[in-house]
Amino acid sequence: MPDHPRVTLAMIAAEAGVSKATVSKVLNGRPDVSAGMRTRLEAMLRHHGYRRRPATSPSRTIEMVFSELDAGWSLEVIRGVERAAQEAGFAVILTVSGDRHSPADDWLDGVLQRRPAGVVLVFADLSAAHREKLRAQGMPFAIVAPSGDPAPGVPSVGSANRDGAFAATRHLIELGHRRIAAITGPRDMMCSVARLEGYRDAMAAARLPVDPDWVRFGTFLPAGGEGHARELLARPDRPTAVFAGSDLQALGVIAAATATGLTVPTDLSVVGYDDIALSRWMSPQLTTVHQPLALMGAEAARIVLHLAGGGVADSRRINLPTRLIVRDSSAPAAA
Repeated sequence: MPDHPRVTLAMIAAEAGVSKATVSKVLNGRPDVSAGMRTRLEAMLRHHGYRRRPATSPSRTIEMVFSELDAGWSLEVIRGVERAAQEAGFAVILTVSGDRHSPADDWLDGVLQRRPAGVVLVFADLSAAHREKLRAQGMPFAIVAPSGDPAPGVPSVGSANRDGAFAATRHLIELGHRRIAAITGPRDMMCSVARLEGYRDAMAAARLPVDPDWVRFGTFLPAGGEGHARELLARPDRPTAVFAGSDLQALGVIAAATATGLTVPTDLSVVGYDDIALSRWMSPQLTTVHQPLALMGAEAARIVLHLAGGGVADSRRINLPTRLIVRDSSAPAAA
C-alpha cells in the first residue's frame, strides 16, 4: 500500500471547509470565486501536489500560440519549434489568439480539449489564472519571450536585448557617427525598453549627448520606422545614423531616407534588429543584430517536452546571446 493516500478534491474541500464544487471552479479557472478564496485554495492545491487527471491522454503534438503571424521573425520561431518537435517524434499545431501580452480566455478551453503534450507561447506573459489552470491540468508550457519579461517561475526563453542594442550603437559610434537616433517598439514591451537602454548605455560610454527628440517609440513594423524617420530627417541637425528596434522598422527608415533624397549608407547609416531573412535581400543589405529566434523556439520546445516527460525545468529563464551582423547599410560618417 502507498505510504500516502492520493489527494482528492473531497479531501481539499473538507480541509478548506468549502464544497467540492468550489474547489472544482478554482481548478477550472471559473470567475465566480472570490479572489481571497481562489488564492487560498490554489495554495492548498499546490501544497498537497494535487493534479487533476486529464480526461484523455495527451496527443503527440506541441501547440504554438501567437497573437499574430508575422512573415518575418515568427517563421523563424516556428522553424525552431518544428525542428525540436520532429527530433522527438512530435508534430506542431499553430493557434492565433489574444494580443501581444497574453492569449484570449477562450483559447484556454480549446487547448485543454485538444490535449497537446505541451504548449509553446509567443507572448510577453500569461495571466496568473491561465498559469494556474494549465498547471492544475498538468499541461506543461514555456514562453518564447522576445518582447516581454514573464513572471518569476514561468519557463521562458529570451535574448540579450540590451547587449544587442549596445553592440549596434557602438558599431555606429566606431564608424564616426555622433548624431545617432533610436526608434524602438511600443513603450509597454520590455524588449523595447531594454533595446533603448542598450542604446543609451553605448552613447553614455562614448560621452555622447542624446537629444530627447532622437528617441522614438513606435511599432516594430515598417510604418513605425518610416513615420518617425521622416520627422527626424526633416530636422536641420538631422541624425547621420539610426538604430531601429527591428528589421521591419529599419526597412521603413530606409524608405523614409529614399523619399527624402538621402542615400543609405552614404548619407544615413541604418542598423536593424532580428536578422530576419528579409535583411539579406534588402537593398542595401541590412546591418543588424542577430536574435537567435529559431534557437529560442527550439529551446522552448525542448523545455516543454522535458516537462511533459516528467522532468523538472533546470532554469526558469534562459537568455540567449545576440551578435552584430555587419552588412551594407552602415558606413563611416561623412566628413
